[in-house]
Amino acid sequence: MAKEKVEALVEGGKATAAPPLGPALGPLKVNISEIVAEINKKTAEFKGMKVPIKVIVDSDTKEFEVEVGTPPVSQLIQKELGIKKGSGMPNKDKVGNLSIEQVIKIAKMKKDSLFINSLKSAVKTIVGSANAMGILVEGKVALAINKDIDGGKYDKEINEGKTDISEEKKQLLKEQYERVQSGLAGEREKAKAVEAKKAEKEAERKEEKPEEEKEEKPAEEPKEEEKK
Repeated sequence: MAKEKVEALVEGGKATAAPPLGPALGPLKVNISEIVAEINKKTAEFKGMKVPIKVIVDSDTKEFEVEVGTPPVSQLIQKELGIKKGSGMPNKDKVGNLSIEQVIKIAKMKKDSLFINSLKSAVKTIVGSANAMGILVEGKVALAINKDIDGGKYDKEINEGKTDISEEKKQLLKEQYERVQSGLAGEREKAKAVEAKKAEKEAERKEEKPEEEKEEKPAEEPKEEEKK
């Protein structure tokens, strides 16, 4: 039996028959509404995130199955922290603090697609992604937290696949984040001052340019009547 495959990236729980799905599924002569409903059912938990999906259709019977991938690591991290984007200055301005349990949760979701054999390795990969977004893990940057992971500090949580965190832990994460942000305040002010200086110079350069162009403009040739 021949199989047709349609792959697309849809918003979790909000797929429609509009492009890209509709035009791709139309030629297969299948019930598009039924397929969209199944996609939305399977991607509901990823609301607000882009999710890769694959629709496999039997060319003869028109039966179908929907395979759902997982959103990018960055989106899973954003959802876990309730933020819209990472930091524009990841080394100087932190936008969140993940617990090791939250990192484990994301690592378990992405482990297969990361082609990594162990959960510990997947955890370290997620830590790296978080660090690039300006996000701490257990109040630490990637280099420091990875030393703890390699040293076995979180082996119990990783081996148990622990993903739940207590209210006390949430409060601790908040305190860690605020402490680190406070310590980086001076660095952020320096960065802002540098950017302000650059903007000032750029504005001055734009103001000077029209004057230079005006001075370099060649004199116009006298008209014929004036020559006579």
